[in-house]
Amino acid sequence: MGEHLLGRVNTRMVRMALALCGGLGGTFEEMCGALSGGALVVGDFLGPRRPGGDEKPMRETIARYRQRFLDEIGPTKCATLRDGLYGPNGKEPCNVLVQRAIRLLFEVLDERKQDQGTSGHSLLDG
Repeated sequence: MGEHLLGRVNTRMVRMALALCGGLGGTFEEMCGALSGGALVVGDFLGPRRPGGDEKPMRETIARYRQRFLDEIGPTKCATLRDGLYGPNGKEPCNVLVQRAIRLLFEVLDERKQDQGTSGHSLLDG
């Protein structure tokens, strides 16, 4: 996803983001890593470019993404998602959840673009 959206992948950022997998370091007790990772992507696109900058677009977009995740995937806690839904003992593997979360992220970013009435390249065009 990083290369598609960002045009590059910084290996250091990848290593940092991997710590979010499995509900924070594989504990399964915190927020789903796919949701956390999506929030990081939104922060890269819409976060303030200088200290004290406007965080509202980023925050609104992350809140929309979180709500869509809740509505279409389910709870945000990794352990709850794994309890019969995803993971090794679930109905589907976690990579299916990650794919769904990425699709939702793309949709939310495109909706934001449409709401803004901007023209030209989408954030998703690469």
